[in-house]
Amino acid sequence: MEAILGGALAALCWAASVMSSSRGAKLIGAWPMLGGVMLVGFAVCLPVIAATGLGPNPTTGQIGLLVAAGISNIVGLLFAYAALRVGKVAVVAPILSTEGALGALIAILAGEALAAGTAILLAIIAAGVMLTAAETEAVEATIGALEGPDQRAITLRAALLATAAALFFGVNLYVTGRIGVELPIAWAVIPARLAGVTLVALPLLATSRLTVTREALPFVVTAGVLEVVGLAAFALGARGSIAIASVIASQFAAIAALVSVALFDERLARHQLAGVTIIASGVALLTALQA
Repeated sequence: MEAILGGALAALCWAASVMSSSRGAKLIGAWPMLGGVMLVGFAVCLPVIAATGLGPNPTTGQIGLLVAAGISNIVGLLFAYAALRVGKVAVVAPILSTEGALGALIAILAGEALAAGTAILLAIIAAGVMLTAAETEAVEATIGALEGPDQRAITLRAALLATAAALFFGVNLYVTGRIGVELPIAWAVIPARLAGVTLVALPLLATSRLTVTREALPFVVTAGVLEVVGLAAFALGARGSIAIASVIASQFAAIAALVSVALFDERLARHQLAGVTIIASGVALLTALQA
């Protein structure tokens, strides 16, 4: 139950974060969005750390996990924000959701048993990703007049960026889960915030490139807070099972895709809608199977 509740809370937080990030990245760009999110997240973490402390010093092996968590999170977010800036949330979010399957697969390879049904569902989810990312000539001919001749290239670029983000996020889920099991929860959220402030936010501030407009500020703050809360919830859930928490948390995509279509007037081709449906269904079935 711990894994299910933690994963579910993470899914809700990350769904809202994805939608906020999409709006913010479109307004100010991927790099300023990332820098702003890291600053907000770091500010959120400081009072919690001051109140609870970090506990005993990590071992050498745990330091390696912390470094991997920090790098994989900020690089994954950068790719994700770049994808959200050019692509539809309803296309990008389902591809990002495969991070859960990847995190679960890494956990399984590290020791958790892999059932035949799990392997089949992972393949189905992968097929859904490819279908969501693909724009056939027939579909392009149908929607080209409405979306312009460059839509196919834009969709492909967004899909590739989202796929890169999902790979880094999959690694991040596994190492964050390990950190959540072995160390206090604060260690699960601080590495990426510290790395992001040091390597992204401060250099952007020094070169006057961290420009957050008044219009984009609410989206930056919302994404920054929810990224931290979601990651902390996932780390707590991972104490029950990294694999189960990963696949449940990845259902944020279904929430974000449906809400983005309703609120942002985004339009999907039929095969893309089928891909979104396959991914959402596959993740839900995988969650049930793992649970």
